Amino acid sequence: MSNSDSFLSKEQQSLLKQFRKQIQHPHTNSAQDTSIKKETSITTSSQEENKTQEEDATALFKQAVQGVKKLDPANIASIAKPKTKKINAQILAKRVAAEGDATQDHAELSDTQAALNPVGSQQTLSYRIATLQHRIFEDLKMGKIRWFEAVDLHGCTVEEARQAVLQIVQMAKDENQNVVKIVHGKGPEAILKTYVNGWLRQHRDVLAFVSAPENQGGTGAVLVLLKRAEKNPKYQQQ
Repeated sequence: MSNSDSFLSKEQQSLLKQFRKQIQHPHTNSAQDTSIKKETSITTSSQEENKTQEEDATALFKQAVQGVKKLDPANIASIAKPKTKKINAQILAKRVAAEGDATQDHAELSDTQAALNPVGSQQTLSYRIATLQHRIFEDLKMGKIRWFEAVDLHGCTVEEARQAVLQIVQMAKDENQNVVKIVHGKGPEAILKTYVNGWLRQHRDVLAFVSAPENQGGTGAVLVLLKRAEKNPKYQQQ
């Protein structure tokens, strides 16, 4: 340290040392600037290269699909499952009247017996024969057994509803199916619901029935389990 430095305060001496360092190494800051510029240049180059690759890929794709025509929507096959429509009970009853009643063997079903055991509009219906397996009945209650057809009795007279119930059971037997759905509604007096409950209990082909799960109609419909038509000539084993 020179004599002139000894007359300076410590802060002044520190500033003087920094100044001397800058004079002795003038290229230090310049090197840092150069490094920053180099990194910036590399980043810019990388971005430009990625952009070029994307443009090349787009060009190759356009070249590959040249001459390809957009598929006509009319030629696209639908893979959605067809919705099962409920059979109109009044039309079904009229058809029975026109073609003749094919269910005379069930004429013993008593309307009076059904009417004498009224049920509530929100009441859950449940019936099973004693020999039916508990597991099968539980599957029916939970809606796990797929039903074949459904008939909606809304707007029917008692006679129309009766014919429709008998016909839907016969249709299932003809197709060797064993579950049908009957929508009886749940009006304030539950008239059709009461009759359906009585008719099904008397029908010799009914093994069980139960009010449907909420997502399938709830207490406004029943799922009916039927005997298999094992003796149906259409389904005899060869």
